Amino acid sequence: MSYFSKFPIAVIDFSQLGEEKQEYLISDIITNVRLKSNLLQNLTYYEEYDIQHGETPEMISEKFYGTPLYHWVIMLTNERYDYINDFPMQQKSLEAYIEEKYGASQDSIRHYVTTDGYIVNSDFVNAAGVADATPVTNYEYEIALNEEKRRIKLIEPDILGEVIRQFREIMK
Repeated sequence: MSYFSKFPIAVIDFSQLGEEKQEYLISDIITNVRLKSNLLQNLTYYEEYDIQHGETPEMISEKFYGTPLYHWVIMLTNERYDYINDFPMQQKSLEAYIEEKYGASQDSIRHYVTTDGYIVNSDFVNAAGVADATPVTNYEYEIALNEEKRRIKLIEPDILGEVIRQFREIMK
């Protein structure tokens, strides 16, 4: 089942003043879909998965469900809707992003992390005399953010049919 195949159809008029009418039927992609929270909150239905370098939702769907067509289930389950910002970047792209964002200041200290795991700034470290705080650079910070995007939840294949049924019900 294609994700957009169940979306409502809208008639859009693309004609301009004085032109012949140009109407098209298109899927209303503005429709907002969320799976029922009681299904998603039951953690026994999930398997945790770490996205491998270069994997897309389609590749994960193929690996886990046997077809790339359920990529949308993965995205909805994890509330990730943006292929670029919600999934981990490949190393080369990440390096370019960090370079563009920080330039020469990518090795500057962004914050410190205490042994208790608290994030503090240099003012706190200096004022409190915290000797056991570890500096975290802008580069290290961005790497960690990217790595946090690797862990996702995958709905168990045996309840996939129920998720698809609920999706169809929502889209009626």
